[in-house]
Amino acid sequence: MKVSITAPTDDPTRTGPLFAELESVGYDRAFTFEAKHDPFLPCAVAAQHTKEIELGTAIAIGFARTPMTLANLGWDLQAITEGRFALGIGTQIAPHITQRFSMPWSNPVGRLREMVVAIRAIWECWQNDTPLDHRGEHYTHTRMVPAFNPGPLDFPRPPILTAGFGPAMTAIAGEVADGFLVHPLNTRRSLLEVTLPALQAGCDRVGRDLGEVEITAVTIVVTGSTEEQFLRSREAVRQQLAFYGTTPAYAPVFELSGRGDLHPELKRRAALGEWEQMSALIDDEFLEEVAVVGEPAQIASQLRDRLAGITNSVSLVNNRAPDPEHFASIVADLHTG
Repeated sequence: MKVSITAPTDDPTRTGPLFAELESVGYDRAFTFEAKHDPFLPCAVAAQHTKEIELGTAIAIGFARTPMTLANLGWDLQAITEGRFALGIGTQIAPHITQRFSMPWSNPVGRLREMVVAIRAIWECWQNDTPLDHRGEHYTHTRMVPAFNPGPLDFPRPPILTAGFGPAMTAIAGEVADGFLVHPLNTRRSLLEVTLPALQAGCDRVGRDLGEVEITAVTIVVTGSTEEQFLRSREAVRQQLAFYGTTPAYAPVFELSGRGDLHPELKRRAALGEWEQMSALIDDEFLEEVAVVGEPAQIASQLRDRLAGITNSVSLVNNRAPDPEHFASIVADLHTG
């Protein structure tokens, strides 16, 4: 199994040692994400402190940028990492795009699809000197002169991974992306009944085989080498699921598990600022449907059972990882099992 992790990047000054540690733990790939800090700079720094681990964004907010800026970033990072970079992009939601980034928002499904196509057109121009001629509904790229053309890479072009939640956004990966990053709010049932059919529908639209799309199942893990660590991890996940439950787009996973009534109640309590009380509404049974829960020695086998017949690529979410005490053994078990 291919094992990834989204690295905590709250402290940019620790980027080099952190990614070196992730490589030593045995992860195949380490992702950055866009929250308080830029997601691309850590990949450039990490490249100087690692040799083999793949690096990528999961995710960078695509609509905060243009296809050209993303093409430049992906191209340069693929060169800097010597072929180890993956460009993971997602949409965020309208208020963040329009009010935080001051960028346009419209038809997010069509815009993300076209963004991937436009990036590929730019890369084709740079790699093979093909005239740049992308004319779409949302983006137009028709001008490229030698002064701004970085020229071909000595490595394969970086894969583009898209993220999304609903069926329409998920299907985009099946149509145009190299891979799909599954949102951590998922269960085995939602993967089988929602995610895979949507990806297959996207593939069918363009006559593509689903096996060409890398499905990275981002999966929450609750574990610990002591009872205190385990309980702290479990309660942090309970809070995380309560937060997810306030977002209307995430309600279908709750509904599949017979907890559709939680969304309006969680949203009501969030409006009142009752964050601590909200987490008490997430029962253990639902928590264990979403997260893989157990002692460190149990996690690998549970992950394999959960993802059997779905994917052999997982990205672990384990609340401020890495923890070499037990995650090195989990990663090793996933590689050999």
